[in-house]
Amino acid sequence: MCRLRTIGLSSITKPAGGKRSPTPSKIVRSGSLGHVSVLMPGQQVLHAPRQKDKFVPLEFGIQEDELSVLEDYREPSTDPSSSRGRISLYCIADSFDRKKLEELLRLTYSANTVHSYPDCFYVDFVKSTDDEPGSDVFFFDYGVVACWGMTKNQELTVVNGIGAQVLEDPLEQGYEIDEFEFNFSTTEKPHVNNDTVTLNKKFVKDHQMKLAISYAMSQSTKLSVYENNVVSIISETKHLPHSLAKHGEVSISSHEIAMLMGEVFLQKSSVNLLSPVLDTPEFFWRAPDAFATLYKRVIEYLELGERVELLNSRFTVLQEMLDMLRDHQTNIHGVRLEWIVIWLIAVELLVGLLEVLALFGVIGHEK
Repeated sequence: MCRLRTIGLSSITKPAGGKRSPTPSKIVRSGSLGHVSVLMPGQQVLHAPRQKDKFVPLEFGIQEDELSVLEDYREPSTDPSSSRGRISLYCIADSFDRKKLEELLRLTYSANTVHSYPDCFYVDFVKSTDDEPGSDVFFFDYGVVACWGMTKNQELTVVNGIGAQVLEDPLEQGYEIDEFEFNFSTTEKPHVNNDTVTLNKKFVKDHQMKLAISYAMSQSTKLSVYENNVVSIISETKHLPHSLAKHGEVSISSHEIAMLMGEVFLQKSSVNLLSPVLDTPEFFWRAPDAFATLYKRVIEYLELGERVELLNSRFTVLQEMLDMLRDHQTNIHGVRLEWIVIWLIAVELLVGLLEVLALFGVIGHEK
């Protein structure tokens, strides 16, 4: 099991003319890199870390049976010409106001550094030099910001500045963050392993290559939000089956059960019907096949398919539990009604018996 460690994060500033965004109190990160949950006070880590030590080649068209010949590329690069940096993804809202975001980006950055895609805006944050990769920012319509080659302070400046001004339905539980590394090398084969993406250095200024990878990573970060929401419901309701098993009753009303069932349905529909997590982005409809292959490889590494399947199985378990509780409450209500009817009949029989006894003079009224 991976050790969890806590990292401090500065408070989020209030954007001009906007509302204050949620202020996370801490970040809990699984392992040295990877998924990060920004937690509000009193919250706990809600889902297990994914497997990160697997090796997925990023060479286009490579076959699965060729993995064994790439063993020698698993070692860290010693190439002095390699370029490394951070990849950070922040899910801060359900969505961004796309029109407002575009206006703000074009007011903030020069026109030739901002590019529009069907569900994303790209900003060439810092122009590349001959020695270092440039810094790139991607704003995805579904509330995720992806940052390449930036410092933590630069990332927070973007997220808390522009991002915080275009939020639609900010996340109540705080920010969801994923952290990776990239490595542009002239000696290593392209691959992803231990949350480090290694690509050929000839792609160092290819922002569309980074976009293809960022699509997969942003979907993973978005999925983490739904994972946390569902596991939060499980954490809040896990005492109910225990109470039913131990005491034969639960301290929850039928109205509360109905509200929980509605919440589970909303979460399930968000993932399976409304979420961009399951859709192949429109960008790949017109992009070269190599980008789509790269995207699918990163999706494979991030285990999106397996995680969605697990999430749906949790929906099923939750639904079955709530159905059981609803049936239990319905049965209890039915039993109560039956006893009310029985007591009413008993009272009616008693009244009738007294009337008969009075009619035959067995009992009489006192004068």
